[in-house]
Amino acid sequence: MKVGLKTLEHWVGALLVLMLLAMVALTFTDVLGRRLLNTPVFGANDITEHLMAIIIFAGLPLLTARRGHLSIDLFDHWLLRPAWRAWHKAVDVLIAAVLGLIAYEYFIAIGDARSTNEVSQALAIPRWWMYAFISFTTALAAVAALLVDAPRHEHLGASAS
Repeated sequence: MKVGLKTLEHWVGALLVLMLLAMVALTFTDVLGRRLLNTPVFGANDITEHLMAIIIFAGLPLLTARRGHLSIDLFDHWLLRPAWRAWHKAVDVLIAAVLGLIAYEYFIAIGDARSTNEVSQALAIPRWWMYAFISFTTALAAVAALLVDAPRHEHLGASAS
């Protein structure tokens, strides 16, 4: 099971890097076309907007599973003691609840976007499928928040206990 998850993590990470590369290449081409030829890439803003959302929300479950979110280690000496494990689980549940709420809101937005035929500005890409993707990956991140182990820092070693 862990081998399968590592393989999935590897391929999703590689796909995210390729999407980021595509976004950089598109932006570079758009700027060159705009400045040198006075002809920007049609729909570049829409494509960049969608790629950015895909990169952020496809990476969210991976980041959550790795405990890769921004954190401040100012109080790690005290907070990473075994006595604080219940606190960390409570924080994980809170994070999962917030992510679950975000997933729910985007799930509701799917119906709204479909009923109003909400589309992107230049390319008329329907928004509902992006909202569905965001809802799904945010729900996965909520599950990942519940499944991760309590944080530990190896550099604290035995002094943290």
